[in-house]
Order: sequence, then C-alpha cells, then structure tokens
Amino acid sequence: MRRPPILFLDVDGPLIPFGGWHPARNTHVPEGASPLLARLDPGLGPRLAALPCELVWATTWTSHANDVIAPVLGLPGLPYVDWPDADHWGELHWKTAHLVEWAEGRPFVWVDDETTDLDRRWIARHHPADALIHTVDPATGLTVADLDVIQSWL
Repeated sequence: MRRPPILFLDVDGPLIPFGGWHPARNTHVPEGASPLLARLDPGLGPRLAALPCELVWATTWTSHANDVIAPVLGLPGLPYVDWPDADHWGELHWKTAHLVEWAEGRPFVWVDDETTDLDRRWIARHHPADALIHTVDPATGLTVADLDVIQSWL
C-alpha cells in the first residue's frame, strides 16, 4: 500500500507567529505555560488533520510539541523528527538534508518560515519524489491561504 505524502510542520513562526496575538488565537493558556501558546490558532488543527497527508513535527520542540502544541490544536500525538547534532551546510537550512533523509523518498510538504530558494534547489537535486517547500510569513503564521496552497499541491 502506498504511503501518503508527509507534511513536515515547524512550530515557531508557522504555528506560533511572531507578529503577536490575533483575535482567532488561543485565549486559554494553562498556568505556567509559555505565553507564546496564546498565539496558537486552535482552528488550524482541524484543517491540518483534514489534509490527505501524514503530519510530522519538524521543529526543535520535537516530542514536546505533542505535549504542548497538539492538545491546543486538537491533534493527536504526531511523529516527530528527532534532530541529529546540527551539521552546518553553509547557507543551506540546517533541517534540509535531514528532512530529505527522514522522508525516505516519499513526497513531502515542508512548512517553515526560514526556507529559501537554496533549500528548494537542493531538495530538487537530492530528493527523488515531489516536494513543496512552503515558506510561511512568521509575522502572520500559517493562514487559510497557505493551507489552500498545500491542499492544492497534495
């Protein structure tokens, strides 16, 4: 059976925008939790879950995203990329090569706020399947328009 494409999902920037609080964002932050969690939009969870792909955390939050981010979004625990010691690839994003390796030849979407054309070109040369590298504006985070682009690609 063919496995679905992967959606590699970064947290800081795409899900926790740096632009501040928005009216649609989470209004309840558990006591002692990071105030940044108030920037999460719980409405993104159902939209992400409805996409025809396997959601995978691609964030420095690693497994902690399942403890903190997933419940706010109403998502189940997701697989996550466990980052090796950072290899520096010059101007290439530090996640790029490892995500290609993690995908094991499967098509994927990578949602991040730090990707560049250099990452797109490198992935096109080193990954045998289709890939969409979708850069999100970190000021606004992941929007309905971004999700529409991802849905269309999938």
